[in-house]
Amino acid sequence: MSFTRTWTVRFSDTDPFGIAHYPRMIDAIHETSDMFMEEIGWPYWELTDRHGVGLPLVSMDFDFQGQVGGGDEVEIELDPTVGESSVQFDYRATHDGDVVFSGTEFRVCVPVDGDGGIPVPDDLRAALEGDGDA
Repeated sequence: MSFTRTWTVRFSDTDPFGIAHYPRMIDAIHETSDMFMEEIGWPYWELTDRHGVGLPLVSMDFDFQGQVGGGDEVEIELDPTVGESSVQFDYRATHDGDVVFSGTEFRVCVPVDGDGGIPVPDDLRAALEGDGDA
């Protein structure tokens, strides 16, 4: 299941040269995963209380291939891949048809009351893969 959203670069997202500052780009990426999880019915803020699991970020890797500035609209696409006890989010961001950044987040499924990875619950897996009801 793929998810795409538009990020409009705000003045507050830019550096003194008017170019989007990389920490704000990382914020936009994380906000995209927040929006995706909410869209599939599994918002991060409900994972621990309602489902007894978490999906903490364990690593991320991003490459910045282009620049965007204030007022630019950036399409950020997220594609999830579900493993046994992990989820990988691949990102591709474009502006005017050109890739401006891409990367990957790796998250592990953990129990709230334990330590270490556990299998991704079937209903979460179905939602992430687009097979469940959102």
